[in-house]
Amino acid sequence: MNSTPIKTMTINKLVAQTRTCRRFTGSPITTSTLMNLIELARLSGSARNGQPWQYSIINDQQSCCDIFPHLGWAGYLADWKGPAPEERPTAYILCLLNHDRLNVAEKHAHFDLGIASQNILLGACEQHILGCRIGAFSPEITRTFNIPDNLTLELIIALGEPKEKIVIEEAKDKNDIQYWRDTDQIHHVPKRPLKELLVTLERTTD
Repeated sequence: MNSTPIKTMTINKLVAQTRTCRRFTGSPITTSTLMNLIELARLSGSARNGQPWQYSIINDQQSCCDIFPHLGWAGYLADWKGPAPEERPTAYILCLLNHDRLNVAEKHAHFDLGIASQNILLGACEQHILGCRIGAFSPEITRTFNIPDNLTLELIIALGEPKEKIVIEEAKDKNDIQYWRDTDQIHHVPKRPLKELLVTLERTTD
C-alpha cells in the first residue's frame, strides 16, 4: 500500500483561489468531470431537504456556441463584450428550479443554489477549472433547449481552464468595490477589509 500522503489544498487556499473567471484557454472539459461537480451540488444542504434544483450539463461545441450570445458577462467592464471566440467557456452547467419539488419559499431555494453553486466552483477549482456564475442572460436562451414547464432556468455556470490572472486586493475606498483590469489584462478584485464585515451588536434592555 502506498503510504505517500495526498497533497490537498487547505480550505482557506481553495476558497481564495476560487475566483470568477471570464477568459479561458479553450481546453475541453469531460462529461465525467462535470458529473463529479454535480455530485458536489447534490451533497449540498437544502431547506427542508426539498432538493428542488436540477442541472443540465453542456459541453459540446455547438451547444456552447448557441448559449454564448445570450449571456451578459461583466457589468463593471462596460466596454468589454465578453471573451473572444478562442477564450470562451468550453462547458456550462444550467441550473434549473423544479417547481414540483419546491416545498419552501422560493427565496430559500435560492439560498440552496448559492450553496450548491459554490460547491461546484470549489470542486472545479480543485481540478484547475474556474467559472463564472451568470444570472444576466436573455430569455431567448430558453428557445435553444426544450425546457419542461415545471422547470425554470435561474443560473448558468460557465466553466473552463483559466487563462487570466485574478488578484484579490483590499479595497482602498469603501465605496469603490468595482473589479477592474489593468493594461496587462490582470483582473483586480477589491474586497472590503475584515473589520468592515464585523458588527458589534448591543444587547437590548427591557
